Amino acid sequence: MTLEAFFSAIAALSGLSFVVASMLGMGLSLSMAQILQPLKNARLVILALLANFVLVPLLAYGITRVVPLDQSLQIGLIVLATVAGAPFLVKEVQAAKGDLALGAGLMFLLMIVTIFYVPLVLPLLLQGVTVNAWDIAKSLIMTMLIPLVLGLMFRSNSPEDAQHWAPVMNKVSGVALLILLVTGVGLNVSNIISLIGSGGFLALIIFVVGSLLIGFVMGGRDPAVRSVLGLGTAQRNVAAAILVTSLNFSGTMTLSYVLVASIVLPLILLPVARGLGRRSQAAA
Repeated sequence: MTLEAFFSAIAALSGLSFVVASMLGMGLSLSMAQILQPLKNARLVILALLANFVLVPLLAYGITRVVPLDQSLQIGLIVLATVAGAPFLVKEVQAAKGDLALGAGLMFLLMIVTIFYVPLVLPLLLQGVTVNAWDIAKSLIMTMLIPLVLGLMFRSNSPEDAQHWAPVMNKVSGVALLILLVTGVGLNVSNIISLIGSGGFLALIIFVVGSLLIGFVMGGRDPAVRSVLGLGTAQRNVAAAILVTSLNFSGTMTLSYVLVASIVLPLILLPVARGLGRRSQAAA
């Protein structure tokens, strides 16, 4: 095994550990009623869906028309714009001292919609691309839904034990995230450098910042809602994006672009979330 293959395996394992531990920690911390409660707000649900599945794809399309990009990078940006509901949102909401139940509910909603939205919309945006809905659903169910449900079931049967294990899962997810970021940057540094000269890096930064602003605007005046919706709109579901691009664009810069995005997104949004958290503490 080469050194690159070894670190690639470490990155894949840490990424899986982060997702599973985050979902378990969320299930151990919250009840299903708490997760579903924010989704009873019809206005909030409509705004979240509009932001993630209409405005963000339109933003990505606009960026591809303004910033000169190779076709493979344009495809990668469009794929990122169509997938939402990422487990990273949980960690970012925690850092922002936001409403964790709202963050969990939003992530749950966007993840479910992504399963049905991507196979329908992506072939319309990218001619000649076929997307297997079950492949996407299977990945999200195995890594996100099942750990979440198991955590919720454990909490309902043993609340005291769940209270003990929830912080442990949060620490595990934090360590896994750190390992993922370090190894991810190391493995993709050449791709990042090449993207800087191609305009791809600029397009990605504009996309993340623009998506964040869209979420902030849609979140309204309530800081707790605004921070969650802003972070939830900007943090795309790179796990689903990697699945789609690896099945359809393996061996192209499209897959490399999505892999770089998986590193760039948390590197931008985690500091933003911590800044929101400090502002929230100061206001309190």
